[in-house]
Amino acid sequence: MIDRQIDGPKIDQPRIDRLKIDRPKIDRPKIDRPKIDGQTARKMKLIFRVAANLVASKVQRSRRGRAVLAGTRAIARSFGRVLHQLWLEVTGFTFLAIAGIGALAGMREYGKYQSGHAAGPGRLVLAVCFTVSFIWFGVSSFWRVKKRAKRADFP
Repeated sequence: MIDRQIDGPKIDQPRIDRLKIDRPKIDRPKIDRPKIDGQTARKMKLIFRVAANLVASKVQRSRRGRAVLAGTRAIARSFGRVLHQLWLEVTGFTFLAIAGIGALAGMREYGKYQSGHAAGPGRLVLAVCFTVSFIWFGVSSFWRVKKRAKRADFP
């Protein structure tokens, strides 16, 4: 009979990780993007401001230019109001949704606290405070929408 010695993995050799797949590395070319230092940015800002002032002074001189500018301002103001109202409503809904998640966590912690599996009431109190504060943020956001709609100067 032949004696066979079954060798286990040697300590010197690393274990083969079967979950890790060795993929060949792809050498991607590095792109050198132009960088603008602070002084160049300030100069560009100044040039843009001067050009904008020149265009604005040209537009203010003509009757048609003033009319287009007034129409653009009215449209921008209207869109700005609508977008601000939408922003307040979306953030209010988001805060209320997060408060709902906090309320579910609070109910789960309350169940743990009642059954005696919780170390103390700390997590329950934290969940309640979190939920109440996010409800306040959400409701106050909708109140701001309502208040802005009352004082709007357009129907």
